[in-house]
Amino acid sequence: MSDTRNEAGRSQGEGGTLYHSVEPGFESKVATKGVSVRYGDKLALDGVSMDVPDRAVTACIGPSGCGKSTFLRCVNRMNDTIDNARVTGSVKIDGEEVNDRSVDPVVLRARVGMVFQKPNPFPKSIFENVAYGPRIHGLAGDKDQLDAIVETSLKKAGLWDEVADRLNHPGTSLSGGQQQRLVIARAIAVNPEVILMDEPCSALDPIATARIEELIDELRENYALIIVTHSMAQAARVSQMTAFFHLGALVEYGPTEEIFTNPRDQRTQDYITGRFG
Repeated sequence: MSDTRNEAGRSQGEGGTLYHSVEPGFESKVATKGVSVRYGDKLALDGVSMDVPDRAVTACIGPSGCGKSTFLRCVNRMNDTIDNARVTGSVKIDGEEVNDRSVDPVVLRARVGMVFQKPNPFPKSIFENVAYGPRIHGLAGDKDQLDAIVETSLKKAGLWDEVADRLNHPGTSLSGGQQQRLVIARAIAVNPEVILMDEPCSALDPIATARIEELIDELRENYALIIVTHSMAQAARVSQMTAFFHLGALVEYGPTEEIFTNPRDQRTQDYITGRFG
């Protein structure tokens, strides 16, 4: 796309759409262009165009109802599950359009893992929670391979040492923070490329929150992560890029340090300093 970059590090794309690109040093993983979402007559997301970098954490901040979670659901087509949702615009992962009719949403959701606000382990054993995805997607040829995938995933999620001797126990028997790490292990067991996290720490205590934040920092070495958070302190701690949403629009997007110390839009400044939100 030919564009003319303005002083805010953005560019004016086709049709006058404001396009937010990744900063130098980052490689784009997810690219959205003119993405809008309506739930019935309500416009929930209004023409969002931005590049999300690979091997980095992008935080989405903004007041409740501003479109953050709606944007997240565009990346793995979770909006498809909402009867009155209508999505327009383009969402590409590595240049491949996810909304194309040829794309199987089940396969897409293996590429794009999702972690929700409240830990939601399956009513199965710890082992079966992690083994479920690799089984249905045919990623393990035999039991030894499946055992290895489960162990590796639990290790990546920082949970193996705590559960190695009780893999047959119910996933729901774990603490809240452990359950959230189990859900993360379940997501990464199918070799995703992108991990979406929607308020992953809001139901956790400070100690569990700190552990999840450490894990997020470790995971960014291998994945593109997009995290929705109401905590600006958390966004500042864990992300490299920050996107500020307001009233369904992407107002500002850039390196986290720049967004928090030198925002270019007055609305961003007002939100960060607590004048609204």
